[in-house]
Amino acid sequence: MKDQWNAFNRDPFHVKTSEEGELSHLTFGVKDVFDVEGVVATAGNKDWERTHTPAVAHAQAIDLLLNEGAALVGTTHTDELMFSLNGENAQFGTPVNPRAPERIPGGSSSGSAVAVAAGLVDFALGTDTGGSVRIPSSYCGVYGFRPTHGAVSLEGVIPLAPSFDTVGWMANEMSILQAVGETLLKDQETSELAFTKLLIPDDVMNLLDEENKEIFTKHIEQFRNVVTTVEKTMLASEGLAKWFQAFRTIQGFEVWESHGKWITDVTPYFGPGIADRFQWSSTIRKEDAQKARSKQTEVTEYMKELLGTDGILLMPTAPGVAPRLNTSGKDLEDQRMKTLQMTSISGLTGFPQISLPLSEIDGLPIGLSIIAGPYQDRRLLRWVKEISEAIKTKTITKV
Repeated sequence: MKDQWNAFNRDPFHVKTSEEGELSHLTFGVKDVFDVEGVVATAGNKDWERTHTPAVAHAQAIDLLLNEGAALVGTTHTDELMFSLNGENAQFGTPVNPRAPERIPGGSSSGSAVAVAAGLVDFALGTDTGGSVRIPSSYCGVYGFRPTHGAVSLEGVIPLAPSFDTVGWMANEMSILQAVGETLLKDQETSELAFTKLLIPDDVMNLLDEENKEIFTKHIEQFRNVVTTVEKTMLASEGLAKWFQAFRTIQGFEVWESHGKWITDVTPYFGPGIADRFQWSSTIRKEDAQKARSKQTEVTEYMKELLGTDGILLMPTAPGVAPRLNTSGKDLEDQRMKTLQMTSISGLTGFPQISLPLSEIDGLPIGLSIIAGPYQDRRLLRWVKEISEAIKTKTITKV
């Protein structure tokens, strides 16, 4: 396997434990934060790799996939300790976005998204805390799924912020994304009923650049054919920035709980921006996190009521296409803040979200997302698979 895209961070290997199963014809990679027996996970940082020992067993999610016949062929690059959305790694290099080589791949599951987009594997595992599967899926033009928080075991996965961490996955085909979900979510009860109510969040629309807004409006018309009602709504009367602030506060507090001692003891080297984020995390007070968790509960209950059992939220995955490599300054920070406001909807509530590669702007991918209520994961994946051809008859694009 020739990796001209720098998706993998070590020589390829081949782990296969079963010749039979629903995934027996598929290969996969895993973000280098999952335990792989005999391997030291780097978490995208050389000091982390230096101060940790090889895993004694596979992460539980990997075992589930191997038992269904899938073959693990390598570990993929990640942002340092998963604490970024860009995919640019100063220590191990940045994976090349196959759909837009001059632009970032998105992070922190950058290598996994690139491996899928380049056709090096059939699917790949990543983790998603604040958008780390959804955003690289959008930027690289692949299918990506963030499940309900806690629906897939995190045993054997390096944490970032445990209240928000999820195991996610990416694929080039909706059928594969759904098949992986059937394996990882096999114990979750599901319904065969279709979703009937589609909600369009006006406050998310306000975060989009004009080109993305134009494309997204066309997609709404596609979905009218597969649901009963389409309604506009305003999710956050106080503004999505308030939701993101609650998410960010809880995340920062838990990040320091997870890694503060290691950082203090080891004083690791971090690339640009990463050290600043950890430093900020160290300043979050417990009482601030508790207040933010009260807001989280309020938002989650509101969203449960809004979606009910038959409602879904339709929105772009990101406010625009992937920024150019080595972008810095106000424009990059503005897009980052808008992106995190959008990703914090699922992050804060813990609801499942799927990103679909159905849009392009001047040939650059931009994902379309659907969010459902909690523990509707298998139902959402099955429903999207069933209606995907109806809404993908032709990718909507602006040229």
